[in-house]
Amino acid sequence: MHRRVFQIAILLVLQVALVLGGWPQPAAALSPEQQLLSEAWRIVNRSYVDDKFNHHNWWSIREQAVKQPLNDREQTYTGIQQMLANLDDPFTRLLKPEQYRSLQVNTAGELTGVGLQIAIDPESGTLTVVAPVAGSPADQAGIQPLDRILKIDGTPTSELSLDEAATRMRGRIGTPVTLTLGREGRDSLEIELLRDRIALNPVYAELQSGPENLPVGYIRLSQFSANATTEVAHAIDQLEKQGAAAYILDLRNNPGGLLQAGIEIARLWLDSGTIVYTVNRQGILGSFEASGEALTHDPLIVLVNKGTASASEILAGALQDNGRAQLVGEKTFGKGLIQSLFDLSDGSGLAVTVAKYETPNHTDIHKLGISPDRVVPLQPIALTKFGSKDDLQYQAALQLLKEQTVMAKSA
Repeated sequence: MHRRVFQIAILLVLQVALVLGGWPQPAAALSPEQQLLSEAWRIVNRSYVDDKFNHHNWWSIREQAVKQPLNDREQTYTGIQQMLANLDDPFTRLLKPEQYRSLQVNTAGELTGVGLQIAIDPESGTLTVVAPVAGSPADQAGIQPLDRILKIDGTPTSELSLDEAATRMRGRIGTPVTLTLGREGRDSLEIELLRDRIALNPVYAELQSGPENLPVGYIRLSQFSANATTEVAHAIDQLEKQGAAAYILDLRNNPGGLLQAGIEIARLWLDSGTIVYTVNRQGILGSFEASGEALTHDPLIVLVNKGTASASEILAGALQDNGRAQLVGEKTFGKGLIQSLFDLSDGSGLAVTVAKYETPNHTDIHKLGISPDRVVPLQPIALTKFGSKDDLQYQAALQLLKEQTVMAKSA
């Protein structure tokens, strides 16, 4: 009886299988191109800051993407880029192998090109100058923060990704590139630049005479590169030995760089306190703290402008919110997102927004920027005039130091 029931059960299963079109078949093995696309999808699925994926069904996006014709690597790259475009996040992007390798140059050593730090404006989608690198061809030509790059050698930048635009501006020393720029309040202009070697020496330091012969240590930090913390620490040490009694830290036109460098440099100025909070996709707050004696407790003013971005804003916000420094200048750029780099198996990579940051007072600065304590518009001046009598923001910082000195004496 049991055997008969068992046989009937088998027949029923066979009948169901026939009705449904046969036994379920294992999923077809993914091709190498589909595997690479799926690899990129998994990284974003696991790490992206927004677990709603810009209100898209991320699983459905994968299913549609792998069904596309992926006959070669370029088609796969296009498929990945189309998939990422659903996030509407210009900072989460594919980096092809050559772009991925060249990105490493931006935080150490030197590169050849015109010397522009660029970003895609999240609201307008236009390619925008964050800041020119000090002393670079772009800086010498007078290109300014928030200039819009409309064309590169006649190619509209609306047709290029961020990294494609950067690649087009790099090249052999002495070769020309023409940029078409848009600037608020004037017609578009064309500027031809000759590519050159761009040194990424991040720190300039000098002891200057302030009000009433106050010895002021002037430190200009142009980028948060791998050696920035060591260079700033060395500058403070040397200025202390020279008798500096107050400091001006110049973060104008500093587009950021390594997050960790911003944190470590904040620790050079702070004994204690929160430097920055990070908020991931679960909304969990992580924090970086200052612990240990600062290198100096002398009065400090920080100069900021529209080109002060990312790690620069972390540093400026930490010093402002902890009461360690006052900020002078203009509202900062407003980039409050943190990206991590992920390797893909073919040598390409993904830059993925994994978190956002907040200042110690829980200010979310993304797209908003940090407001200075004393607003002073920046007049167009050459880099060689920074920290001089022609630099109105610098002069305002000196005036503020004088006021603090008078208050300290009368207290």
